[in-house]
Amino acid sequence: MDLTGLFAAAAAADTTPVAPPWQLLTAAAVGIAIIVVLITWLKMHPFLALMIGAIATGVVAGFDAAQTILSFTTGFGTTMGGVGILIALGAIYGKLLADSGGADRIVDTLVARATPRSLPWIMGLIGAIIGLPMFFEVGLVLLVPVIILVARRSGLPLMKIAIPTLAGLSAMHGLVPPHPGPLAAIDILGANLGVTLALGVLVAIPAVIISGPLFANLAARWVRVPVPALFVTAEDEGEQQTRRPSFGATLASILLPVVLMLGRAIADIVAPGSTAPVKVAIDFLGTPVIALLLAVIVGFFVLGRGAGFDRTRITQSVGSSLGPIAGILLIVGAGGGFKQVLVDTGIGDVIADLIAGSGLSILFLAWLVAAVIRIATGSATVATITAAGILQPLTEGLDPAMTALLVLAIGSGSVFLSHVNDAGFWLIKEYFGLSISQTLKSWTVLECLISVVGLGGVLLVSVFV
Repeated sequence: MDLTGLFAAAAAADTTPVAPPWQLLTAAAVGIAIIVVLITWLKMHPFLALMIGAIATGVVAGFDAAQTILSFTTGFGTTMGGVGILIALGAIYGKLLADSGGADRIVDTLVARATPRSLPWIMGLIGAIIGLPMFFEVGLVLLVPVIILVARRSGLPLMKIAIPTLAGLSAMHGLVPPHPGPLAAIDILGANLGVTLALGVLVAIPAVIISGPLFANLAARWVRVPVPALFVTAEDEGEQQTRRPSFGATLASILLPVVLMLGRAIADIVAPGSTAPVKVAIDFLGTPVIALLLAVIVGFFVLGRGAGFDRTRITQSVGSSLGPIAGILLIVGAGGGFKQVLVDTGIGDVIADLIAGSGLSILFLAWLVAAVIRIATGSATVATITAAGILQPLTEGLDPAMTALLVLAIGSGSVFLSHVNDAGFWLIKEYFGLSISQTLKSWTVLECLISVVGLGGVLLVSVFV
């Protein structure tokens, strides 16, 4: 039978398996265990691990091959349609921001106005601003030279500069869309993006403060290392600075999609269901795809033209931005496929029933599930997507604010306890010349603080919504 016939047969089949709860729970455990083992032990790419784990889950749960394949591909396609476009647009904008020197402009402007006491706080703000539209790895690569240069020129301990910056980057990565993890969880759980964005920023602020400038004082005592002898700037070599967009224009372009999406969320609260032309326009402009597309278009002029790029140079920047995110797109899509298998087999309903009788807070449980998967796999994105898939049945009856908080609880858990199975752990270690124990005492503790403070913020906000 060809693929078309296979999918047609699967679609015509009954997708409700006749399997007892113990078999469904076993299927979930087997699927997750396979994913963890393949990623951590065999070092398999998460895309393949998620795909194999999803197929194994479906088969053990009682699905035949056709049902399992259809469920996985349906979830993959749905997730890519809802999240993949946003990730691509975010990558394009992030690349423009980096290539044009807009990110450097923001950093230089803020640092020039800082005192030694305020510099760690400024660096935390820089990390958060740069981390808002960019993937963590991209933001890290961009800001490592800045961290080293600022530490070298200010004379402050490296950890007092690095920790706040990393806290800003990591908190935004785990809690605030348009990063892949939060976006995928929003799509899976059916949360409102604007509400999640607003509450995410609210929760991220104390997480950045506590795990950043405040913890940096302890980290500087625990980890005493010299500033690495890396990255010589154009200024050091006596070269003229390249043309860059202005600070105000760059900041405005970064905040444009945020303002548009927040505006839609506010309009939905103030005038729900309104068909007034202004409300319709705000809803359209605040649609995530439109908001990010507008940010990219504005970036062509504000960032690209501001840096003196011609059309060819802008096109090259856009083209080079898409290749590096191919792996992320596949992981997110495969995670959506795994989620759909969990949903279609009824495993999510069984787990939801067990959770409902456990007496645990749904928000704490969401954090705990994500944290366990994060520790096991080392991937915040895999932890977020898998936890969201498991908890998806619990969203029925939740209001938009609670659904958004569920996304944030999962996001908080997804950054917990970064260790040797996390690529970010090794990036931090190698860039800053740390030993494994020094990385554990600085970066790992930072991630735990973001996670725990994020959970505390989510639980606190839930009292008032």
